[in-house]
Amino acid sequence: MEENKTVALITLGCKVNIAETEGMKLLFQKAGYKIVPEDQYADVYVVNTCTVTGMGDKKSRQMLRRVHSLNPNAIVAAVGCFAQVSPEEAAKIEGVNLVLGNNMKHRIVELVENIRNKDKQQYVFERKSLCEYEELPVESYEGHTRAFLKVQDGCDQFCSYCIIPYARGPIRSRDIGEVIKEAESFARNGFKEVVLTGIHLTSYYDRKNGKDLADLIKAIHDIEGIRRIRLGSLEPMFLTPDFIEGIKKLPKLCPHFHLSLQSGCSETLRRMNRKYTPGEYRNIVRLIRENIPDVTVTTDVMVGFPGETEEEFEESYAFCREMEFLWMHVFKYSPRKGTPASGFRDQIDNKTKEARSKRMIELAGEMRRKVLEGFIGRETDVLIEKPVGGSEGDMEGLTPNYIPVIVKVKNEKSGEIINIRLISYEGEYMRGELL
Repeated sequence: MEENKTVALITLGCKVNIAETEGMKLLFQKAGYKIVPEDQYADVYVVNTCTVTGMGDKKSRQMLRRVHSLNPNAIVAAVGCFAQVSPEEAAKIEGVNLVLGNNMKHRIVELVENIRNKDKQQYVFERKSLCEYEELPVESYEGHTRAFLKVQDGCDQFCSYCIIPYARGPIRSRDIGEVIKEAESFARNGFKEVVLTGIHLTSYYDRKNGKDLADLIKAIHDIEGIRRIRLGSLEPMFLTPDFIEGIKKLPKLCPHFHLSLQSGCSETLRRMNRKYTPGEYRNIVRLIRENIPDVTVTTDVMVGFPGETEEEFEESYAFCREMEFLWMHVFKYSPRKGTPASGFRDQIDNKTKEARSKRMIELAGEMRRKVLEGFIGRETDVLIEKPVGGSEGDMEGLTPNYIPVIVKVKNEKSGEIINIRLISYEGEYMRGELL
């Protein structure tokens, strides 16, 4: 390879994609490439695409066109979920030479270097072939204070609106030894918080060693230097009394749970093929709150799912209000080709979706304020992330329970954990003072 060939890697979508992009970056570095920012001229562009919504597809297409315009002679690789689900569409985009589905990222360097002139090559395998966990080790994260640790891939839930089981394949889990090795490497590189991520994190199970998610959390808990373990999005029904009993005594585990709800109406949940009722969800949240002090819960909620009547929406709205979430990510349903829900009758018009979304987002803001005001006067610790633009000495960071805080620091730097008192609520943030 000629000296100092350059590569830019761009991530769209979720934390799992962020982790995988870091893994690919390491492969290029080891092969002698120089990593350059995504908006700069490069010899190779790798776009790790997303397909979770129609907007994910659109952004993936736009980004592939954009990098080609930065250097029309560059090799452009479309990898990840959009590439997996729509390989023909990805290949047709001007400038794209290489289309790699999921489970092929570990060969990215070799496949890029095999491209000759204006070749177009596709390496995309059908869902049932994605059965091995793909190792893409990561050593560090540039520009991040938290390290995303991917431990699981794939999903077998087949919610009626979701394309991800088709994009990611069946569930498969990473060897616990590999996870520990990576977490230890993060600790050596100064990371104090690791975020466990996966497509369906709660289904983590290392068959070879007979270890589940609770075992994995405990193993990482023993690593010196790691002070916080945060969990990515969780399937509510996994949080059994036994699991909660097992983790409540682990001080490093952050008391914040992102439990995906989607709807607070049992009828809507049934059509979505979600595997719980609002009553079961309520019991899980109650159990967590009874067992884990200062715990916060965040969630995802969808509005305008096919057939969602005004009564169903009101039921969902009332349930969300009752749950007092720290935050809700509100999504308007968008049909995904290839999923059952895209063919359901009674699709909801955009105007209705917009109105329902607006009400849910307003509710999210009200609940957030109420939850945050309840923490005024508490002492806690904060992982400092970055300076706040335009204000002298102010840094922002996160508490263990996912409260965003602004605090005036003296000599403290990004990546450090400091002790503070929460003194007031200011818009999206709380104001903290150093102890």
